[in-house]
Amino acid sequence: MTEPSSPTVPPPEPDGLTSAMARNIEALRDRARREEREASAGDKLAAAVTAFTGSMTFVYVHLVIVLAWVLTNCGLLPGVPRFDPTFVILATAASVEAIFLSTFVLISQNRAARTADRRADLDLQVNLLTEHEVTRLIGLVVAIAAKLDVREARDPTVDELRRDIAPEAVLDRLAEEDGR
Repeated sequence: MTEPSSPTVPPPEPDGLTSAMARNIEALRDRARREEREASAGDKLAAAVTAFTGSMTFVYVHLVIVLAWVLTNCGLLPGVPRFDPTFVILATAASVEAIFLSTFVLISQNRAARTADRRADLDLQVNLLTEHEVTRLIGLVVAIAAKLDVREARDPTVDELRRDIAPEAVLDRLAEEDGR
């Protein structure tokens, strides 16, 4: 005999952020502002250059410059003397610009990678702490269930869940699988 199905009721919508979430968001914003203030002049310059060169304004400015250069040096602009008929100067300028732009992009990417590494370290620490806490909670729940003689507490998978993980073992296993 099947039990009558209960209607699915969606969970209530939260009225807003919990105080812990609001506090965490503000802490992350404060950290980002502090990191921005503490960034070196070179990092700030690289970020500004990268932000501008990654914009459509940069594309439009270059389009106008290159178009004017080509029209001028093809002799299509009356009264404007040709100064680079072989486009060697344009090619040289574009090459030098590409060298500098790629360097600025790499500087910005390195800074972003350092930030991502710090966040990944924080995530790992929080996840390990959470794993430890959940493992301890499982132990407490199993002890309570045993005291109350709850049969489901004798599930063999619970014993596995009660064991602490060893992050070093996980990293070693991943390294083995990667062939390192």
